[in-house]
Amino acid sequence: MKIISYNVNGIRAAMRKGFIDWLKAANPDVVCIQETKANIDQVDVAEIEKAGYPYHYWFSAQKKGYSGVAIFTKIIPNHVEYGTGIDYMDFEGRNIRVDFDAPSLPGGQISVMSLYLPSGTNIQRLEHKLTYMDDFRKYIDNLRKDIPNLIICGDYNVCHKAIDIHDPVRNKNVSGFLPVEREWLDDFMNSGFIDSFRHFNKEPHNYTWWSYRANARNNNKGWRIDYNLVSEPLKDNLKRAVILSDAKHSDHCPHLVELEF
Repeated sequence: MKIISYNVNGIRAAMRKGFIDWLKAANPDVVCIQETKANIDQVDVAEIEKAGYPYHYWFSAQKKGYSGVAIFTKIIPNHVEYGTGIDYMDFEGRNIRVDFDAPSLPGGQISVMSLYLPSGTNIQRLEHKLTYMDDFRKYIDNLRKDIPNLIICGDYNVCHKAIDIHDPVRNKNVSGFLPVEREWLDDFMNSGFIDSFRHFNKEPHNYTWWSYRANARNNNKGWRIDYNLVSEPLKDNLKRAVILSDAKHSDHCPHLVELEF
């Protein structure tokens, strides 16, 4: 199973920049999208279906043109879960999950989630982000009692370690690299998740997001804030994980994890 996660920073804008042709070439089984910034009726879904994804599920924010997640899949799921049941979280359209039959796995199921954690651009949003993160952790802790084979793909808006950011010293007081955020992500991973990219690649200068300012992408002054976290029971199924930095439809780039069953 090949899974790609991608914060497209607006699905309609990404499609105008060649997203569909890229998707056909990349050919993943499942695509987790963040920051759709659109409702399904605003998107030419026929193009997505022609690209090979007849099953596509959208969970948009109530505020138009804001946030939103989606999952496109070649494989029909046995269940789709829209949101988390936490009202202020679901209001912003930040979480969608699809469950697939997996007879070879204990439990007979594997679940893939698309997550878009908020950024903490000011004090109010940072407080919102931290509350959200704590509530999300409780939600996942409970979910894993029933769904141990879980892959959480998405934009976490947090750099885990200094290796994941181009300038850790100057950014130490910037949201996305604050000690409290990094500690949360560290604890979350240690609760039973594998950072699939770091499982295979320990090298620096690998990022998934670059500012539009100061020619940051061309100079590779970026942040790694997007992750495919794989629950521990799937460790032996991990085959590879890569960052696809050549795709340029957004200020983020896609990142891939592949599992073998």
